[in-house]
Amino acid sequence: MKLDSAGLEILSRDECLDLLASMAIGRIVFTDHALPAVQPVAFCLIDGNVVIRTTIGSNVAAAAKNSVVAFEVDDFDAAMRAGWTVTAIGHARAVVEPDEISRFSLLPLTSWAPPNHDHFLHFIVMAPEQISGRRVRN
Repeated sequence: MKLDSAGLEILSRDECLDLLASMAIGRIVFTDHALPAVQPVAFCLIDGNVVIRTTIGSNVAAAAKNSVVAFEVDDFDAAMRAGWTVTAIGHARAVVEPDEISRFSLLPLTSWAPPNHDHFLHFIVMAPEQISGRRVRN
């Protein structure tokens, strides 16, 4: 087990991808009007890529189009003082191909927007170029 300078376990890329795949909600970090912004989103890990469901016109859809974003998931048990965090960084792209939209529409993603916005369904894909994770155990 490899530890960082703070004594946290450093997770391998495969461990990070396994943990990403185990969660349904994450946080996307993007730039909004030249400032950092963070927003929780529903996502799935498909073929090693983070697929996010959002709506056309949302801040995430506008800001994450063809830009570098970060994506983070974590799980902590405060009582046990144990948990983990995974961060992925990469270029995001809007999904525009009809076949890809149809494929992603079948994913178990629940939009954070009210149901009447489903006809504006939009997907963003981020291919992790850098991925890192840490685990703390007591």
